[in-house]
Amino acid sequence: MINFNVPPHTGKELEYIKECVEAQKICGDGKYTKECNKWFEERTGAKKCLLTTSCTHATEMAALLSGVGEGDEVIMPSYTFVSTADAFVLRGAVPVFVDIRPDTMNIDEKKIEAAITPKTRAIVPVHYAGVACEMDTIMDIAARHNLLVIEDAAQGVMSKYKGKALGTIGDMGCYSFHETKNYSMGEGGALLLKDDRFIEEAEIIREKGTDRSKFFRGQVDKYTWVNFGSSYLPSDMNAAYLYAQLEMADEINDYRKNIWNTYYDGLKPLAEAGLIELPVVPAECEHNAHMFYIKLKDIEERGKLIAFLKEKDILSVFHYIPLHSAPAGKRFGRFSGVDEYTTKESERLLRLPLYYGLTEEQNAYIISKVKEFFNGEQA
Repeated sequence: MINFNVPPHTGKELEYIKECVEAQKICGDGKYTKECNKWFEERTGAKKCLLTTSCTHATEMAALLSGVGEGDEVIMPSYTFVSTADAFVLRGAVPVFVDIRPDTMNIDEKKIEAAITPKTRAIVPVHYAGVACEMDTIMDIAARHNLLVIEDAAQGVMSKYKGKALGTIGDMGCYSFHETKNYSMGEGGALLLKDDRFIEEAEIIREKGTDRSKFFRGQVDKYTWVNFGSSYLPSDMNAAYLYAQLEMADEINDYRKNIWNTYYDGLKPLAEAGLIELPVVPAECEHNAHMFYIKLKDIEERGKLIAFLKEKDILSVFHYIPLHSAPAGKRFGRFSGVDEYTTKESERLLRLPLYYGLTEEQNAYIISKVKEFFNGEQA
């Protein structure tokens, strides 16, 4: 069976975890947490990176830092994971969903401004599949309306927009290191801060509301409870697992891109025949091959292809159910404008296996079976 995903593993993870155990330092902000933070700051240009227990928690921290509260509104796509909305709903804010672009599956930047009201406090673009949203337009809208921009770059590690790392363009950015991501620590994430204004408050929130970070830097002689917060620090063992992959980040990135390109080239004849649609990557975007998806005619055809591939020992999956159609989405949020593409496109999208370690033979086999589906009676 070819799994849909296999968590990345380079071979040094256990060695680094053992080092943590033997050093008797396995809690948060140890050696490897600091190494990971430093790596991201150097590679992305972020002013500050703070490793967290998940991207969900990174987004919750961003929501706290944004100051959104009861009745405030936050604009985001409906085609995203629940955490994007949950972080703000927990603060009493209302997620306002905007339709997506059918080419990139990202929020339609042209429809954001119409969703802005006097209650709007932030825009949360989600970089789907590691392909950047149209950030110049989004940042311009935010500047003119005095709104924060919080990038959900959960899938965007190593991706860029016009040369800038995703997660560093808006005021804050959130990464994920879940086992399904390009680089993993099992469960984990990071909050990236663009400039100085949120750093001190972010450190306090992340350290249970204390100024413990200042204490460890020798800036205060004791630490105490100074604000609200929670425990968002990952174990240093988790960070050690992640760091082993960051050391090989470029190799992993190149490996995944080769798989992505092979899929694209191999399935292009089906797209040219009008049987499927392939992913679109705008010229200004440098993607990270986070996923490879195809779009089928409709939800029925997608279901048939999933079943056909499973019979051939290939696990393929669909993705998000639009949040505005979910019970909680209806309860906590609202859709601005018309759902022209969100539901329709989400029902056509199918993700194919893509992970570090997928072999050329497996890649070719998957392509051949997708072609077989369309060449046979199943089509």
